[in-house]
Amino acid sequence: MTKFFALASLVLLVGCGGGGYKAAERYTSAAPSSASGPISRACLASDRKARSRQLCGCIQAVADMSLSGRDQSLAASFYRDPQKAQDIRQSDNPMHERFWKKYREYANTSEQICG
Repeated sequence: MTKFFALASLVLLVGCGGGGYKAAERYTSAAPSSASGPISRACLASDRKARSRQLCGCIQAVADMSLSGRDQSLAASFYRDPQKAQDIRQSDNPMHERFWKKYREYANTSEQICG
């Protein structure tokens, strides 16, 4: 399984949680597909066949609206090291718990908006 596929699976898995329609509604009209940043770069550098500048830009645009720069850097690292995402998700560290809550909403919203 490729690293990007693992992350995409993780995004789908965590996307089953809250947020729902209202979270997507909040971002839909404002998510350009040309955004650039750490998540977009990690997405484009991945080996997933489905990646595209438009998809990676859309995912980055949602990140720009919902995650801090520090959170984006951490989320981008999941493309290289999917196990890191699992470790943070299972961590009892309060900072990791706060991050994971924001990341879950971001992942859910990205899936709804970007496909």
